[in-house]
Amino acid sequence: MLLTDLHRVLSAYWTQFLYLLPKLALALILLVIAIFLSNRISRLVGGRLHARSHDPLLAEFLTRLTKWALILLGLTLVLQVIGMTGVVSGMVAGAGLTAFVVGFALKDIAENFLAGVVLAFNRPFRIHDTIQIKDNQTLMGRVEALNLRTTLIKTFDGKDIYLPNAMVLREPLINFTRDGHIRQDFLVAVDMEGKGGPAELKQLLLDFVRAFHDVKDEEGHRPYIILEKTDGTVATLHVYFWTYSEDYRRGTQELKSELMQGIRELLLQQGYPHPAAVQ
Repeated sequence: MLLTDLHRVLSAYWTQFLYLLPKLALALILLVIAIFLSNRISRLVGGRLHARSHDPLLAEFLTRLTKWALILLGLTLVLQVIGMTGVVSGMVAGAGLTAFVVGFALKDIAENFLAGVVLAFNRPFRIHDTIQIKDNQTLMGRVEALNLRTTLIKTFDGKDIYLPNAMVLREPLINFTRDGHIRQDFLVAVDMEGKGGPAELKQLLLDFVRAFHDVKDEEGHRPYIILEKTDGTVATLHVYFWTYSEDYRRGTQELKSELMQGIRELLLQQGYPHPAAVQ
C-alpha cells in the first residue's frame, strides 16, 4: 500500500514536471536572453553616456543601474512564463510589506544604494579627485569608482578603501582637487645676524618662490610671504604658494619638498650665518 501511494505521488510529480518542462526550457532561454540584452544595452547606454557626459563617474553609475534594472525585468518575465504569476502579483501587491521587511533586513544595503544615487547626481567628486572623509588622514585618497553600495578610493600608499556610500554622503567630505589649484604653506626660520632686515629677506624668498617651477603666479593665485614672528635676530616667515592640484601628491609632497630644499640652499648661498629651519 505504501509503495503504491509513493508510486502514485512520484508519477504525479513526474507528469507535472513533463508538463512544465517546455515552460522551464523557455524560461531558461529567456533568462539567458535577458542577461545578454542587459549587458549589450547597458554597454550601449554606457558608451553614449561616456561620449556625451563630462562626468565618467555618473556615466558608470547609471550604466550599472541600467544593467541591474534590465536583469530584474527579465527575472519578472521568467516568473510569469513558468506560471508563477501569483508570485509576481504577490510581489506587487505586497510592496508595502516587502518595503517594511527590507527596511529592517536590508537597511544598510538600501541606504548605501540610495546614497550612491544621490552621490552620482550631486557629484561632490569626480574620478581621480583626491578626497578626505571626516578629516581623517587614513580615509584620504584618489577616487577610483562609485559602485552601487561603496565608493572606492586608493590611498597614496597603494591601499584600496571601500567606503559605504552612506558614510561618504553623511560625513564631511574635503575635495582637494576639484578647483584645479591648491595653496600650500611652510615656515622658514632664519638667523639674520649681520644681514639685512626681514623686508629684504622676505623679498629674496618671494622672488625665488615666484620663479620656481609649477608655482602659480597669476591673479588670484599669487605666492606671498608674511612675517610670522621675530625672536632676537631670528625671523620666522610664513611662505604661501599655489600650485596645480590635478596630481595632489605632487602638489603636497614633492613640489613642497623641493621648494623647501631650494630655499634652504638659497639662504646658505646668500651667506646667512646658520642653516635655515624650514618646516
